Amino acid sequence: MGGGFGGLAAARAFARHGADVTLLDRRNFHLFQPLLYQVATGGLSPGDISSPIRSVFRRTKNVKVLMAEATGLDPDQKLLRTDAGELPYDTLVIATGVRHSYFGRDEWEELAPGLKTIEHGLQIRRKVLSAFEQAEACSDEEERRRTLTFLIVGGGPTGVELAGAVGELTRRTLRGEYRAIDPAQASVYLVEAGERILPAFPSELARRAEHSLERLGVTVLSQHRVTSMGEGRCTLEHEGVTREIEANNLFWAAGVEASALGRLVAEALGAETDRVGRLVVTHELHVPSHPDIFVIGDVAAFPEPLPGVAQVAMQMGRHTATVVRQREQGQPPSPFRYRDLGSLAVIGRNAAVGQVFGRSVWGWFGWLIWSFIHLMQLVEFENRILVATQWLFNYLTFKRGARLIGNDDTSSIKDY
Repeated sequence: MGGGFGGLAAARAFARHGADVTLLDRRNFHLFQPLLYQVATGGLSPGDISSPIRSVFRRTKNVKVLMAEATGLDPDQKLLRTDAGELPYDTLVIATGVRHSYFGRDEWEELAPGLKTIEHGLQIRRKVLSAFEQAEACSDEEERRRTLTFLIVGGGPTGVELAGAVGELTRRTLRGEYRAIDPAQASVYLVEAGERILPAFPSELARRAEHSLERLGVTVLSQHRVTSMGEGRCTLEHEGVTREIEANNLFWAAGVEASALGRLVAEALGAETDRVGRLVVTHELHVPSHPDIFVIGDVAAFPEPLPGVAQVAMQMGRHTATVVRQREQGQPPSPFRYRDLGSLAVIGRNAAVGQVFGRSVWGWFGWLIWSFIHLMQLVEFENRILVATQWLFNYLTFKRGARLIGNDDTSSIKDY
């Protein structure tokens, strides 16, 4: 269940072991989420970072791809219910991911969209690019200032990369294209409730990231907590002092919680969940009371804390196939051990921070490593060529080739 990084890795691993695999997803494509922020800021098109799942497995004859949505689960009968009918299983792997958490304030979702799906990326792109068009036609200075104010909540990698991309858009990409406004006068805020941005990174790298953001005109507000949000405004609290920022462009990159499908599965199994609804698993990655049901990726609450990155999901996916094979051969299943290959965050042109194989990298060298790793992780070779070509064009010209403003129909946005 799920065609993300974990689901694809699990399907491939089981297929190599000779299993009959059904890969279920309500979409017909795999989305490379780490580059979704570039779709949201006009750097890439959705097709550049998406691959049809059937195309990925076209030569793997023992993998069947089914575009359907899960509606229920009967663990006693070993049946997965979907809107396309019932599917029997011997082993079920749940890799459905998570959604953004608004910490009990779900009404904020309409005001500050997150960045988890293609639809969200296109919605944010439309909102960002439309802001400059509206400001160009606006004669009221106060309204123009609100229109050109961008506020991003959440100082993790997604928030940092989105803020850096918006900053680069205002300072470099749009320079000289407008007559009534100067895009560089736009205000970009990155709000983080914790002590610093990128809390999972070493403090020195977080400081370097903050300096890179400041060079792009981004104001970083650490230890600022969002207390309320309304149309065109956001209220923050810092050390007991309240501050209101007027901004027509609010975006959310803070916190995660289990998807609706994850909650449905937890209810059907009577499984234990953590405080954000993720399913608690054993060291072998299965639900404690159901050794035939594995949970991997962001929706799994592993006994030890793990980062919410693609590498974790992919390694978990491969490990599930290993555990099942060990059982079939009468061997004791081995516990999952995450091999940390490093983590990276990019902050605009020639700037990135991260750790790779235990070594800290930053600046142009970090950016080069980040670019190479992300290219190699794209599922299909065609996507690698498309993204590499677009990046080269962007690098040489400072332009972004996907700055199209679509309509405002967000009715299809739905987090599972």
